[in-house]
Amino acid sequence: MDRKIYLDHAATTPVDPRVAEAMMPFFTECFGNPSSQHSFGRDAKETVESVRGQIALLINADPDEIVFTSGGTESDNFAIKGSAFANMNRGRHIITTAIEHHAVLDPCSFLERFGFETTYIPVNSNGIIDPADIENAITDRTILVSVMHANNEMGSIQPISEISSITKKRGIPFHTDAVQTFGHIPVDVKQLGVDMLSISGHKIYGPKGIGVIYIKKGTKITPFMHGGGQERGLRSSTLNVPGIAGLGKAAEIAASLIDTEPGRQIALRDYFIKILAENPGDLKLNGHPVQRLPNNINISFNNTDGEYLMAGMDIAGIACSTGSACSSGGSGPSHVLHAMGLSDRMVGCSIRLTIGRSTTSKEIDTAAEIIAALVKKARAMTPNF
Repeated sequence: MDRKIYLDHAATTPVDPRVAEAMMPFFTECFGNPSSQHSFGRDAKETVESVRGQIALLINADPDEIVFTSGGTESDNFAIKGSAFANMNRGRHIITTAIEHHAVLDPCSFLERFGFETTYIPVNSNGIIDPADIENAITDRTILVSVMHANNEMGSIQPISEISSITKKRGIPFHTDAVQTFGHIPVDVKQLGVDMLSISGHKIYGPKGIGVIYIKKGTKITPFMHGGGQERGLRSSTLNVPGIAGLGKAAEIAASLIDTEPGRQIALRDYFIKILAENPGDLKLNGHPVQRLPNNINISFNNTDGEYLMAGMDIAGIACSTGSACSSGGSGPSHVLHAMGLSDRMVGCSIRLTIGRSTTSKEIDTAAEIIAALVKKARAMTPNF
């Protein structure tokens, strides 16, 4: 191949050159600590507050509801642990789903050591939860509901606004992980009806190490980062000004493309699925066929092996995944696909392909041709797999 083809944009995205350019002055010229009172600090703080207002505007929030973090994992941990400890006198019951990112599941597991109880709501075969299951799981001791906006592995988008109408009636804080949706599809916290929302910079062609948690005014939350009292005492730590500047630029670019890029990606996604269904065929699309992220394709190829396919594609210069990049390196089969009812065999036959802004139809054709050849080779070697 003349060049590599990157089809793992759900794991991370390349930093847009315009984002890198926007960040550079904050490493050299405008390097001040935004907590400092002199002109260097004031200049840095001006940028921080400008981006805070920008993010707030994009999600229909107020600037003082935006708290900068190190990324989606920290934001999720803050929402889960902070809500739990702030409301523990009221109860110790948390509701989440079986398909959440481990940045939500693991904090819930951690809290169980302290007497908290977690209910994990199942999903249907398309990876969608039933809001009625949330309502039925609520008790007088429920203090938090956390449901991701869209799943990172199989792309299904959840009925967040329907769930929030339930939590509001019961006065229960509601958090959503919007790491995969912010900057890719419209995200409006008032329309969604959430009290907390997590965002990550590196999923929208921004830098790694920067994120946001939206915390609605009046939401009870206990900080779990202590020190200098930055971010109005909610999140202590010297602010990552270059990262914040990069996040702001990345969000600005994403907002300028939100009316056109999702449709382009949907067309490429559906084209990719169509040609794979024709050759090599005998596959299953995992996740909702329509109610899914514009760029996400999660497919199980019968009678083959996902790890073999991924390795073969890597050798051919094509990057993809068998699931969440954050869970790679030995965490076992996908808990998401298992929760949808897939057998161990079908989970093992799965790969995730996520396209991006630079993906072209020519790249799709090339990748599809290579995948088809690899699948046919795998099936020929293991006909009774």
